[in-house]
Amino acid sequence: MNRKTGLRTLVPAVAAGLLVAGTLTACGGSAGAGSEATGDGDAAPETLTVFAAASLTSTFEQIAEDFEAAHEGVEVELSFAGSSDLVAQIQQGAPADVFASADTANMDKLVADDLLAGTPTDFASNTLMIAVPPGNPAGVASLADLAGDLNLVVCAPEVPCGAATERVETAADLSFSPVSEEQSVTDVLNKVITGEADAGLVYVTDVRGAGDDVEGIEFPESQDAVNVYPIASLGESEHPELAQEFVDAVLGADGQAVLADAGFAAP
Repeated sequence: MNRKTGLRTLVPAVAAGLLVAGTLTACGGSAGAGSEATGDGDAAPETLTVFAAASLTSTFEQIAEDFEAAHEGVEVELSFAGSSDLVAQIQQGAPADVFASADTANMDKLVADDLLAGTPTDFASNTLMIAVPPGNPAGVASLADLAGDLNLVVCAPEVPCGAATERVETAADLSFSPVSEEQSVTDVLNKVITGEADAGLVYVTDVRGAGDDVEGIEFPESQDAVNVYPIASLGESEHPELAQEFVDAVLGADGQAVLADAGFAAP
């Protein structure tokens, strides 16, 4: 899906310019002073920038597509990464209109810095699941198996899925020795899909979205680390009304249906 507008290349030509000018004069047409238009007379699109946790990729792509369809002349530019990375970018002045986090802790950082337009609203929740390559070659059957001798990949502690991993590890009184700690849950999933890892701790929604590329293993300790997802418009948004409309779209019935279909639970 491409939401970036291509730039038209204008090639100057004196003869062509005179011809166009003459045609406009003959027809009595003129461009309005100060109007912004593209070469074919269409108004320039309005771009809404949405920062969202990596685990929201497929759902927010769908919600953004529906939003564009309902808002003529609006393009939604999505930026996905670990919530902690996105927060750091916003704190450093990166332009964005909406932020959706995979946990409340990272959203609270923006609240503390007074960078939001209003109070965040919880819109979904997610739980961890063990992801293994098809056929489960390492024979993983439970959370306890992740403390054994295998190539385990998890999220870094500052990332929401990493913080959740630490909570289930503590609750189960286990000690993991991961071979790598990734900056987003999609990076963990990719290492499992490519066979670089025997197992990884990701979200239920990631396993569902991966289809036959991975197998998912549930474990009861996941209920000790349910992540709640909040969303809010940003105080420095150049399109505050449109930003709030996108937030409302995520919270509305259609947005909630997209999230539910992907495996997200209610907040």
